[in-house]
Amino acid sequence: MDTPESRSRDTQQRTFCKWSAEYEARSAWIPDDDLARERSIRRGAADPVDGDTSLGRYNKNPRMRVQKAENVNKALEFITSRGVKLTNIGPEADIIDGNLKLILGMIWTLILRFTIADISEEGLSAKEGLLLWCQRKTEPYTEVNVQDFSHSWSDGLALCALIHCHRPDLLDYDKLDKNDRHGNTRLAFKIAAEHLNIPQLLEVEDLCDSAHPDERSVMTYIASFFHAFSTMDQAETVSRRVEKFAELMQSVWLIRNDYERRVRLLLTALSDIQTHWSSAPLSPLTTYPAAKEQSHLFTAYKQTTKRTWVTERQDLATLFGNVQTKLRTYSLREYVPPRGLGLADLDGAWEALLGAEAERSRGINARIRVIKEDLRKKFAELANDFERRLHEISTELTAIEGPLETQQQQVQEIQTRIPALSSALESVAQAEAECTAANVEENDYTVFTCQDLEFELELVMHSVGKKIVFIDNQIVSRNMTNLTPAQLEEFESTFRYFDKDETNTLNLAEMIAALASLGIVYSEEDMDLIYEQLVGEYGAVTFEAFINLLVEITEDQTSPDQLREAFRGIAKDKPFVTELDLRLAHLPAASIEYLREAMPRGQSEGESNGKSDGAEGGAEYDYEKFIDEVFSNT
Repeated sequence: MDTPESRSRDTQQRTFCKWSAEYEARSAWIPDDDLARERSIRRGAADPVDGDTSLGRYNKNPRMRVQKAENVNKALEFITSRGVKLTNIGPEADIIDGNLKLILGMIWTLILRFTIADISEEGLSAKEGLLLWCQRKTEPYTEVNVQDFSHSWSDGLALCALIHCHRPDLLDYDKLDKNDRHGNTRLAFKIAAEHLNIPQLLEVEDLCDSAHPDERSVMTYIASFFHAFSTMDQAETVSRRVEKFAELMQSVWLIRNDYERRVRLLLTALSDIQTHWSSAPLSPLTTYPAAKEQSHLFTAYKQTTKRTWVTERQDLATLFGNVQTKLRTYSLREYVPPRGLGLADLDGAWEALLGAEAERSRGINARIRVIKEDLRKKFAELANDFERRLHEISTELTAIEGPLETQQQQVQEIQTRIPALSSALESVAQAEAECTAANVEENDYTVFTCQDLEFELELVMHSVGKKIVFIDNQIVSRNMTNLTPAQLEEFESTFRYFDKDETNTLNLAEMIAALASLGIVYSEEDMDLIYEQLVGEYGAVTFEAFINLLVEITEDQTSPDQLREAFRGIAKDKPFVTELDLRLAHLPAASIEYLREAMPRGQSEGESNGKSDGAEGGAEYDYEKFIDEVFSNT
């Protein structure tokens, strides 16, 4: 009856027979019959434990039952002596008579003892160790999931994965048809037999067509893979150890070379910068921008290059420590750098760099201090000299005396020196700008600033200009014989007041305002005409033009018309004038007394009303009649 148990027994029988036959092939015995049961016992029981131990005398060609029984007993005794525990099995009733179940059980015991028992993985042994080994080898293959020695092997992929893991040159796992169970299994059997010397203990059907592939048979076959590859793994282990040591020593060699190379580069860089500084003295630095540029370069060096070196120095110390740690970890000889490349040598070079940096910094700072002091002295010298020249001009201007023409020449000569002073002030301003750029704020060599001197120069220039105008006006005034000193002073002060821009000229609006302040008012058309006439004659309404205009307007010509106009003004347009009118006009008392005696009296308004001369306003004098009588001959 075909049952899972019977199919499993059949598979075991085939597998175990092939297993036994494999050992027969490795021995010098040649079987005298093909009975699987006897061959399994007679050969299979002895072969695995054969080794260098002699089984003793036995019947090589047993014919009788008793001879067979002796051979079986000798084999069983030998197996038992090797530590294999056999229970419930006898030589005649069980083995010679062919109790297949017990015979297969005994052979499985031998397989476990001599083929699987020595398999160990992470402390596990036998079945668990072999299963863990399979799981580890097939873990990278996503289609494979080894959980047992039955269903996990039914599609052939696990077998292919084992082969590909160890010998990827024998098959291309990625190109396998993952759904071809029979084809994958057949391919694995073939490659294992032809290239790995692993006998095909199973049939394709035992794995692919069985609902429950026999666990013992599968384990027996898979154990062949373990032993085949363990030899390879041992060789790989030896190679791996040598490779690992070589890699270790190579990594140490690389680190050492990297350390030595980088130490040399850093030491060279430290030496080069010091050589550069020593070959570039600071004495030629005579200007603040040049010195400050050196200061900026030095600061930039410390913030960039120097920090790179600080980092590299720390990295080298760490690298050196790593080399020593790695060597100590593997009990290797300590690394001693070549002469001049040790950390102590690097520390010494670093101290030398710090000393050179300090010297460089002091030198730059000293040059900057000297340059700043020179800038202070330069500015003070220019400022003090400029102030002295201003004082000389002011003193000369104050001391001018003599005839007006002589004074005029002296002032004009002083005026010619003003442009030179302006140029000198530019030099002072440039020197001050240099001090400002150098952050020079205090100066013990002078009390002046450029702003102070500029203000004083403007004052001197203003004084010179005023002095020239004053002398020119005095010359004009001197030539105005028809003006009294009081009139001339009044007219000059009026001109000065309305000359707002101090150009010694008046524009139209300023001229109108100046005349109005003197009580001289004309119509807008007349003012425009007067202004145009003066500009045409003098080029502008200068002080001389203004004075001549006033002379023309106010000159006393004693003409009848002028006198009538004057009396009419005093009388406020009345046809007569009174003593009170004369007094209100601020005429001198003598003049009033003369006019009272000389001017004829008219018929006063008081007399016509019966009033006396004592009425308000007093007597009335006929100035029209008086003028006619005085100028009757003309």
